[in-house]
Amino acid sequence: MRTIAFTNQKGGVGKTTSTINVGAGLAKLGKKVLLIDLDPQANLTYSLRLHSQRLEKTIYQALKGQAKVEDVVIHHKGFDYIASSLELSGAELELANEPARESLLRDFLKQLNKKDYDYVLIDCPPNLGLLTLNAFTAVEDVFIVLQSEYLALHGLSKLLDLIKVVQQRLNSNLEVGGIICTLYDSRKNLNKEVVGHIKDYFGKKVFNTIIRDNVALAEAPSHHKTIFEYDGSSSGAKDYLALAKEIKNGH
Repeated sequence: MRTIAFTNQKGGVGKTTSTINVGAGLAKLGKKVLLIDLDPQANLTYSLRLHSQRLEKTIYQALKGQAKVEDVVIHHKGFDYIASSLELSGAELELANEPARESLLRDFLKQLNKKDYDYVLIDCPPNLGLLTLNAFTAVEDVFIVLQSEYLALHGLSKLLDLIKVVQQRLNSNLEVGGIICTLYDSRKNLNKEVVGHIKDYFGKKVFNTIIRDNVALAEAPSHHKTIFEYDGSSSGAKDYLALAKEIKNGH
């Protein structure tokens, strides 16, 4: 069972879109996948959940020890996910005095039967607070999602510093497993330059597959569908399937 956190301290870079569609792509390739929405904004949840579905318990209750895995797992088409809710926005303060507060998610995930899932993908919030710290403590790999725009690398040092601290103090198995470049437009010279800078900085950690800017990727969440369900012939679907294949093959 491979555990991966999708992260960037900035919003709007395609992090949630990548978590959902990499998961759906891996499911299309025959893998058993669990997605976890660890973001209080709950964008992953809203992208997949029909509003008529009532959520009794979410990752919030799980972190507080008020729910077990079987209480929170939701079955989607081809994969499972654990929802978030706005309640999670208060978790930073509520959990601050909990013993081993940075290990709450790791302890929860110990309930998983490793035979049930090949991949567990976690959508982190766009900050470097306690929830992101929990994700980094619980996983083996961090995938950093970077948009192909100016300032993509700006502020990234704080994220890399946090990863180093977690490696030293909490999770020696943690690695930066991959860099995903998103929102790419081949017509823009700036996009090409930025991807070049990202590759210079991270080297082989950058995935060969670059996610092109695609309107279908922006539209799919409003229909509560993955890109494969919404428009399987789009460039977004082709890119995320290619990325899923890279991950499956061991990147």
